[in-house]
Amino acid sequence: MDNQRGVTAKRRRTDLMDWSPENCSIARTLGILGEKWTLVVLRDVFGGIRRFNDLVEHSGVPRQVLTNRLSVLVDEGILRRDTYQEPGSRPRPEYRLTEKGLDTYRILIALREWGDRYVADPEGPPLEHVHRDCGAPVTLTVRCADGHEIHEAREVTGRPGPGALRRHSAAASGTA
Repeated sequence: MDNQRGVTAKRRRTDLMDWSPENCSIARTLGILGEKWTLVVLRDVFGGIRRFNDLVEHSGVPRQVLTNRLSVLVDEGILRRDTYQEPGSRPRPEYRLTEKGLDTYRILIALREWGDRYVADPEGPPLEHVHRDCGAPVTLTVRCADGHEIHEAREVTGRPGPGALRRHSAAASGTA
């Protein structure tokens, strides 16, 4: 049985080596969201902080870094720039989540759950997310398309999807 598992694991690793990572969705997502300050900005915008000076004050993001991160998030269609004007002041931008931006919420919940488990202070997590209707804590659940709940990473395996690109045979065999 153990030998079978070793052969299966080796076959999966070999199979994965046959496919190119150049169009990997994870890598592409990290190219947009994978910088610390980007996720901090999204955390705060989800929390209702939408104005530049408020984001600087709350998050501690350096102004130039914040300018750059907001620009990327707007260019990528994750945030949109709206204008507000307080009486006696000039018009200023505020940042709101788009549909694409709202779809990043699961990423933030997953990061919070991991952080609560492994890096929170001994007193517990600094923030809890709860369902507005009932007050119960919000957690992330992973399920397959048939509705089976996934409890461990070992219950999942990867396979080439419809957008998978086969690597060149020399590169895949390691002879390049």
